[in-house]
Amino acid sequence: MTTLTSEITLEVQPESRLDVIDISSRVREQFGDALVPYRKALYCSYHTTAGYLEQSLCARLRHDREAVQAFVEPFQKLFPPRAPYRHDQLHLRNELSDEQKQCEPRNADSHLTFMGAGLENCVTYVNDPSTPVFFIDLDGVHEAGVRTRKTTVIGYNQDERVSEMELTVPVSHHAVDSINLRDPRLGLFEQLDELVRHLEIPKGRVEISLAPDERHAGLTVNEYETLLMRHDLMEVLRNPLRFMAEKGKHMLQDPRAIRSKAKNYAKYDLVQVVNEFIDVLGLHQSVVERLIDKFFAAGASRFLRMKRSVNLMINNTDEHGIGHIIHGQYQSPILVQWDRPEGQTRRLHVRFVRFD
Repeated sequence: MTTLTSEITLEVQPESRLDVIDISSRVREQFGDALVPYRKALYCSYHTTAGYLEQSLCARLRHDREAVQAFVEPFQKLFPPRAPYRHDQLHLRNELSDEQKQCEPRNADSHLTFMGAGLENCVTYVNDPSTPVFFIDLDGVHEAGVRTRKTTVIGYNQDERVSEMELTVPVSHHAVDSINLRDPRLGLFEQLDELVRHLEIPKGRVEISLAPDERHAGLTVNEYETLLMRHDLMEVLRNPLRFMAEKGKHMLQDPRAIRSKAKNYAKYDLVQVVNEFIDVLGLHQSVVERLIDKFFAAGASRFLRMKRSVNLMINNTDEHGIGHIIHGQYQSPILVQWDRPEGQTRRLHVRFVRFD
């Protein structure tokens, strides 16, 4: 008899800084047909620079590893390594010890690529064990060595919505801002976890989404490090070409021309980036100018694939079988806005889903 759910946790080691790893084949190799009986599968990453794309996009990319990699690469050009990110100025990172500063990777570009490309920490797929499911690692290999990554897969047949609620989150008066929804001062995360225990959900997910009438905002799951979220991400939201434009070392030969040159180089590079999307997604060539026009007219709201919802895994990891919200050490759900709401609040809709 098939159990109601099946849980598998894998550890993987990437072979390159950008590595696209087929998790479904790893499951078959290590666990055989363990997921075959189930109609659906939830895939969860515990990392802020490694995650999944939604199934519909992977289908559009033909579930092809090279196409998935080609989809991510243009975002890496928007956020190139070794650009002047504040997050990578380790001497400013007060939360790190002197010893940690010696080995901490300079990886702001990977965090920004994760958010910009719309990678997710937690996705649900219609289960087909023969179809690849790709774990995309943006920073698994770095100057200090190779990381060991962890991902969990839960196979199940049905999901039941057991409760819903609305929450109001205060935001600052700044038009461009980010809010850590796991901040203890908000008390939101503790409230959600308590409700999960009250509803007695052993395995499932919490879906947090923006209310339908919320505009100029998005949600992601990432590391809420001050320099990354309050400086680097804010720079991207104000000017998405900011870091790509500064990658040309030859601009430094004429400091007075940096501003105008940066703009021209960025426009040229953006055409290359959009052309790559056209090749990967099979779009018509005439869409190039429309995409560029939208990009320069509305910046991040048009080009970055910021989500309107995020999912968090519920799992019963203790001996009592009581489920709670699972997250990696550095993972936080984050609300990002690039324009002011009418008041200084944003409304969120929360659904609690149980797996059977």
